Amino acid sequence: MHFPRTSVHNAWDNAIAPIAAIAPGAELTVETTDASGGQLGPASGAADVAALDFGRVNPVTGPFLVEGAEPGDALVIDVLDMAVGGWGWTACIPGFGLLADDFPDAHLRVSTIADGAAELLPGMRVPVVPMIGTIGVAPPEPGAHSIVPPRRWGGNMDVRHIGPGARLVLPVGVDGALLSLGDAHAAMGDGEVCGTGVETDAAVRLRVDVRRGAAPSTPVIETDPRTQRTGAALVTTGIGPDLMEASRDAARALVAEVAARTGMAPVDAYLLASVAADLKISEVVDAPNWIVSAHLELSLLA
Repeated sequence: MHFPRTSVHNAWDNAIAPIAAIAPGAELTVETTDASGGQLGPASGAADVAALDFGRVNPVTGPFLVEGAEPGDALVIDVLDMAVGGWGWTACIPGFGLLADDFPDAHLRVSTIADGAAELLPGMRVPVVPMIGTIGVAPPEPGAHSIVPPRRWGGNMDVRHIGPGARLVLPVGVDGALLSLGDAHAAMGDGEVCGTGVETDAAVRLRVDVRRGAAPSTPVIETDPRTQRTGAALVTTGIGPDLMEASRDAARALVAEVAARTGMAPVDAYLLASVAADLKISEVVDAPNWIVSAHLELSLLA
């Protein structure tokens, strides 16, 4: 079964009619559109980013009714393969992102995606590690719910490990589950600090099954080794009693270090951190201060 990216929605709502019914154990290929919903293209500029209509962002293809799935069940989704588009975009969107106060102006980089890499900047090629940014099931609460924040039912989780070879287990909230997905990235760092990865369209091949009465309390992911980063890394830290401020400090330090080492504009270093650096909680036991670290593979700075 193959489903085009023409059947999309921009909110979670269990009243949205399914576009298809699938049997447990079935395989399907789902086309997704980029996170701008077609508002940005290869020739776009910063002004187009500033004019984005957030009501159209993060469109998801679906929903798919999974036959027999009921509240209390677990939906088991195996990501079998992903093919990403030939271009992608990464942006600093005014008012959005971890360092929104530091970088208030719209900024856009369009990447060519080819031969396993996305060229974020001239000569700066980031390895392609495809992932699904938004995947979830309909919530049981009635009405339309924003697609931007994640929730127990999945959604815009932006976990970079949800890609080929991964397994995602979601709780089912309504009869039929009503699965939808979109917001593919060709690359993204843990934390997605500027608010975007290498945003692109994709074709995602999935297998969907049901475990009776086995709903997890929150989404559970089994990763594939291809999503692990193993190279030597540059690591900066944020230290303090507030994890969000520590995250900002670690990201700021990484941006400053990359800019100093390479001569890259700080805003471009911010975009690089978003698509290729991983924020990690390194310590939360030595009160009153915790440590967040930001890791960027040194090979990207060579």
